[in-house]
Amino acid sequence: MTTNWDMAMVRSRLRLGSGLIMLAFVISHLMAHVALLISFEWADMALAVLMAPWRTIAGTAVLFGAFLVHYANALWSIYQRRSLRMPRWELWQLVLGFAIPLLATLHVVAVRVGDLAFGVHSSYASVLLTYWYSAPRLGVLQTIALLVVWTHACIGVHFWLRTKPWYRDWVVWFRAFAVLLPTLALAGFVAAGNQTLREAADPDYVNTTRENTHATAESVEAIYRIAYFAFGVHIGLVGLAFGARALRGWLYRRRAPPILTHANGRRMAILPGATVLETLRDNGVPHASVCGGRARCTTCRVMVTQGPDALPEPAQQEAAALKRIKASPGTRLACQIRPTEDIAIMPLFNADVSALDGRLRGGLEGSERLITVVFVDLRGFTTIGEAKLPYDVLYLLNQFFGEMTRALTVTNGHYSQFTGDGLMAIYGLHEADPERGAADALRGAREMLIRLDRLNKQLRNEISQPLQIGIGIHHSEAIVGAMGPPRSQIITAIGDTVNICARLESLTKEFNVPVVVSRQAAEAARLDTGGQTLHEVSVKGRVAKVEFYALETVPELPR
Repeated sequence: MTTNWDMAMVRSRLRLGSGLIMLAFVISHLMAHVALLISFEWADMALAVLMAPWRTIAGTAVLFGAFLVHYANALWSIYQRRSLRMPRWELWQLVLGFAIPLLATLHVVAVRVGDLAFGVHSSYASVLLTYWYSAPRLGVLQTIALLVVWTHACIGVHFWLRTKPWYRDWVVWFRAFAVLLPTLALAGFVAAGNQTLREAADPDYVNTTRENTHATAESVEAIYRIAYFAFGVHIGLVGLAFGARALRGWLYRRRAPPILTHANGRRMAILPGATVLETLRDNGVPHASVCGGRARCTTCRVMVTQGPDALPEPAQQEAAALKRIKASPGTRLACQIRPTEDIAIMPLFNADVSALDGRLRGGLEGSERLITVVFVDLRGFTTIGEAKLPYDVLYLLNQFFGEMTRALTVTNGHYSQFTGDGLMAIYGLHEADPERGAADALRGAREMLIRLDRLNKQLRNEISQPLQIGIGIHHSEAIVGAMGPPRSQIITAIGDTVNICARLESLTKEFNVPVVVSRQAAEAARLDTGGQTLHEVSVKGRVAKVEFYALETVPELPR
């Protein structure tokens, strides 16, 4: 059975499809106007060719049907909105869209309805005679209508396409077309209008042109009556949409609404049926939404930290968007979820992100889990680097990190962060058994020392003293996931475990050993610590001391 959420996707596709149909008609019409730069005859021929598909019964039905679908969808979107606060571009598109019927109805009724219902035959000559000679105010009105229609369409196309990966490479051509076509069309309109004024100096030209339209006083009066009726219907329908929305809001406010808690601490009432994005906007909380709440850009994504189970499952459109960005559990689109119970959210993007950011992975997706963290630091490299040229230093570092990375790869470690002359790695990232990660980390430390010894032999003629490293290993809970700036995210870990591991690595200097491993890591790896001394150390920010072993060598562990 189709749900309301599925219907939202259907309406979105109908809005887009109907808009593109009407845009195709407008482009055809404007291209015919461009031919006015040549002559009336060329313009009439161009109009006959370009408008031929639209003047058929089927073409007229498709165009009128697209208008009704688009118009009805606009009225419904007004009624459905729980907040009228929206980005400036969205407000302009809405205002311009509702202005179009007021500006263009008389022209449409006179040209198309007059042709079908009253046998009026319109041509460029007759229309321009009206707009430039008989009723110039209608010519001004038509010029404004052209600009409003085109601007409304361009806004819609731009905010539809700007989430597409290829659009950035083509946007300059779209902009050139968006400026060039209406400019040439208006230039043709003005040039032909001036010619019409010159021709109108001859009364015979005026009378002949009017006679060729087959218009009568009765048909003209009927056209105006139909146009005025359409104006009234339009104003009434728009007023009804806003009025019904206001009445619904008044009735809903009489109930006890659910509460939305933002990560900044603000608590906001959620009107029934309102999305999280609408609620945030209504309360003046900035929140990203490049596509205007249509589930295209995913920049409005949030982590639902409280009440995720009370939300319905993502509908098809939201589910597809979340799958595209490989969103982690708990990530939802603020423009799509309509809470009916209390929830708390944390935004995953700043409010000023771009469409490009929307194609990144799901955002902050950290989860608390047992892992093993390894810190590796290259000892005394500053002294070595002082005697080397920059490129020689780079060569040595590349050799060193290449060997350390290979050691991680063969022991199931994950390279996490580069720290100048050291690195941070995570073990147990993909293991069902966290203790296996601890054992792999010790195997990794052993592999690093073996590879470092091999590297020192290769570089014995390049460096004055052998390279030495210090390795700290700790096993505990940490927040693990893709973190960092939107365009530079890495899989890493944060928390107390990382701080302790960094402290353990620094202890390798004090104890003059290559490896310091915490008691938790040693026990998880089932390391034989017989004959080893259990030390303890204070760590800044912790009350309890950390217990560890200082290892001269790392024994080979059974697999």
